[in-house]
This record gives sequence, structure tokens and C-alpha cells, in this order.
Amino acid sequence: MNEDIPRRGLMLVLSSPSGAGKTTLSRRLLDSDGNIELSVSATTRPMRPGELQDQDYHFISPEEFEAWRVGGKFLEYAQVFGNRYGTPSHLVHDALAAGRDLLFDIDWQGTQQLKEKMRDDLVSIFILPPSHDELERRLRARAQDSEAIVAARMAKAADEISHWAEYDYVIVNTDLDKALADIQAILNAERLKRSRQTGISAFVGHLI
Repeated sequence: MNEDIPRRGLMLVLSSPSGAGKTTLSRRLLDSDGNIELSVSATTRPMRPGELQDQDYHFISPEEFEAWRVGGKFLEYAQVFGNRYGTPSHLVHDALAAGRDLLFDIDWQGTQQLKEKMRDDLVSIFILPPSHDELERRLRARAQDSEAIVAARMAKAADEISHWAEYDYVIVNTDLDKALADIQAILNAERLKRSRQTGISAFVGHLI
């Protein structure tokens, strides 16, 4: 990466069915790359013990969330288990303008909303499991879900996987280290795109 040349940040989306390894890969990417940070969503759900305002989420009231939504202040939003979640647009715009990269852990529906508004800034990756049987094995290995929940997650996975072709890149997570290396390679290449290197013209001007 051209560290001395100013560039615009990017939005990196990782999506996958539950059990494909997205959360683990996201954590490892954040730990290994100091130039990307997790996008912090606004939510109407109550704060849980140990969570911090503006670090884990921007906790706001349902009334404030609705006012933001009506005012067009979200890039994407959704309702999950009775609570609302959204990506505040001003925080994303500020980060990208400052050259900071943001990681988004969202599903295909959220990705579609981001694509409609921020296509030039978006880099989307879909994580696939190596097989149907392996996905089911990973879900069962968690030992925290009932048979009914595992069955429901497997059914939902089929629908989520059907959207793989809507993403820029697709990675089969057979090995975590290899999958992480693939994500890092994509991220590094996207950072070097001429269109994102906002300072490249001035830099070249000093060379000729």
C-alpha cells in the first residue's frame, strides 16, 4: 500500500450464512490490520452488561431511530427480533473522507442497501462453507442451539447462499488462515485502486 499517498477509505462487507466463519474472520482481520475498523451501528435494543455507548453500538430510542430513518440518516437499516439496527451515514462518510476503512458484518439485504447508495466505495465478499455437511457440523459443534434452531439456521442458510452472485468476491472457507489471507489480498488490492488514491495525481506531478 502507498502509505504516503492520501486515499479515500473503503467499505468492506463480509456476509455469510451462520456457521460459515464470518465472525471469526472479521475478528481476525480487525486484529491483524490496524487500518480497518468495525462500523458501529445504531440500535434500539437495550444496552447489555459490559457494552459501551458508541463503541459496541450507538444506543438510541425507538423515537430517535425513526426520526433518523425518516430524515434519511441511515445508509441501511433492518429490524431483527423486534429491535432496529441501522448504519449512520454521517459516520461512514466522515471515515471514508479521512481515509479510514470500515468493516461491515451484515446480510445480503443490508449489502443491497449499501450498494444502492455507496457502490463506488463498497467491496463485498461472500463467505461460503466448504459443504452442506460441514456447515451443519459447525452449527452443531457450537453446542448452544437446539435441534429446532439448527434446522432453522440450515434452512435460512440456503436462502442466504442463493445471493452469492450479488457479491464482488466469493471465498470458500475451508481453512481459516487461507480465507483470511484471501480477504487481506482483496483488501490490499482494493486500497491500491487508482480511483481511491486521491493524492496520486499530485504525487505523479512531482515525478514528471
